[in-house]
Amino acid sequence: MTIKAGFAPRPKQRFFHVRGQSPFASRSLRGVNNLGNDTGPLPDQFAWNNNPAPFSLGATAAIALARIPSSIPVESPDYRGPVLLNPGGPGGSGVDFVVSIGETIGTILGPQFDVIGFDPRGIARSTPRISFFDTPAERALWGTAPGIIGNGSGVDGLASEWARAQILGKLALAHDHNVLAHMNTENTARDMLQIVQAHKREKLQYWGFSYGTVLGATFATIFPDKVERLVIDGVVDAENYYATLWNNNLLDTDKTLQTFFDGCAQAGPDVCPFYAPTPEQISQNLTALYTAIKTQPVPVFTESGYGLVDYARLQGTIFLSLYSPYESFLPLAKGLADLASGDGRAFFNISAAPIFECSCDGPDPSANKATEAILGIICTDGQAVPRDLESTKKFYEQFSNISRWADVWAPLHISCSKVGWPNSIPKPRFQGPFVANTSFPLLLVGNTADPVAPLWAAKKMSSGFPGSVVLTQDSPGHCSISGPSVCTFGHVRDYFVDGKLPPVDEICPVISTPFQNQTVPGGVMGRSSFASEPVSPEDREILDAIQQIHSARLFATAHTRRFGGSGLL
Repeated sequence: MTIKAGFAPRPKQRFFHVRGQSPFASRSLRGVNNLGNDTGPLPDQFAWNNNPAPFSLGATAAIALARIPSSIPVESPDYRGPVLLNPGGPGGSGVDFVVSIGETIGTILGPQFDVIGFDPRGIARSTPRISFFDTPAERALWGTAPGIIGNGSGVDGLASEWARAQILGKLALAHDHNVLAHMNTENTARDMLQIVQAHKREKLQYWGFSYGTVLGATFATIFPDKVERLVIDGVVDAENYYATLWNNNLLDTDKTLQTFFDGCAQAGPDVCPFYAPTPEQISQNLTALYTAIKTQPVPVFTESGYGLVDYARLQGTIFLSLYSPYESFLPLAKGLADLASGDGRAFFNISAAPIFECSCDGPDPSANKATEAILGIICTDGQAVPRDLESTKKFYEQFSNISRWADVWAPLHISCSKVGWPNSIPKPRFQGPFVANTSFPLLLVGNTADPVAPLWAAKKMSSGFPGSVVLTQDSPGHCSISGPSVCTFGHVRDYFVDGKLPPVDEICPVISTPFQNQTVPGGVMGRSSFASEPVSPEDREILDAIQQIHSARLFATAHTRRFGGSGLL
């Protein structure tokens, strides 16, 4: 797992700048209407496209890129070309991902590779951008992320969510300008191939997380002969995604929450503030807290913000904490303990978004990430959803029988209701099935307790790709990077560098737990330490990389994720 001797340190990030804007590079891509049209050559030079006209066949989109180059000269036989990353979403910025942790991902992969992040069509710095509103203020006042249904009963909230879908659909149509038909996963897969070809390579090397597994599986199915290395991590059932059902993502959510109960009880009162002698008692205390909050929400007013801790915030914050237990479980325990005593400040701050402020200095593309982009992609990608409220109620009732978290996740399906989503926006031609004999076997990675990407989905998706292997990481959280496993990232490196797949049924351990070796001095939560077990110098490099990833993801979760929003990332 050590970096090959003689390789120079990896250079710093390399970006391309647009005058007066944040660093990124963009490539001009042809517009498409259907499968097979997006095959035109790209220009040799990077082309700026800051103010694209309304999108039409033959028009261009600008795809933002960030690259951390390999320290190995391109002409060297040791140079291995670019690895493309997708952080998930849909709607996650690959540019931000690489700016934040690209150097760290490069450490895991090895210095032989360029590390490339890109903003998919319609996302963040890529243009034209998916937007349903004229101004950021209008977006902030309305709110676009799918919410949480009702107060736990789901009655009034379900109808309200269905009605909001109608308005968002009309806003989408009013602001479309013939863009949304081209903003889909199929076309993004084609864009990835063009990015690879622009680097004088013919096959894709890719590591995709969460929704990025749908993108990766789509690429592997459309271009099975163009796969050099392809890792999909935190695997989603792509067929369920394209069916716009979103109803089998939560099969292991309760298992993830159970690790909170078990870990807190095992850690003891000096470590876990929400401690009770048994996991069952901790679970019962949380149930009692839900009941109390439904009856009487807790008002919060601090210097940094204000609001209510009500059922929706309680349910949503706990749910989001399950994504990253090593960063979130201790603050969650502190917040729940204070909330049970009537103090909601710590809990409120876990998911508090920055207060919106109008900018007087002009638009900043790095900050202008339209939260409705997730709907623009999933509703365009997926099959049409029945339009009537009765069908919506029936779906919700059936989903609620599957998962107690249906009130968090069902709004994704409801938001794409035909009554709201414009019928005039054509669907992509490709929506599965996911069966392909790829030119190199895929590596699929799944956790034993992933709250939104159950291990079952990885095994199902693997069955469509002969020779692929599922690597299991024995930890809670979303995607492998949510837990500290030298074993997992050693296998990922071996796969990219040597083409070596892990043994079938391999289960990788983690070297720590979310509550291990923690103290709460003065009421301030400490961060998880991955140094609880002795490790070799070679493994320390991987552990340091994992720690940096966790630090970056904690910041993103706490400060950029909209409270109450659903999504895979």
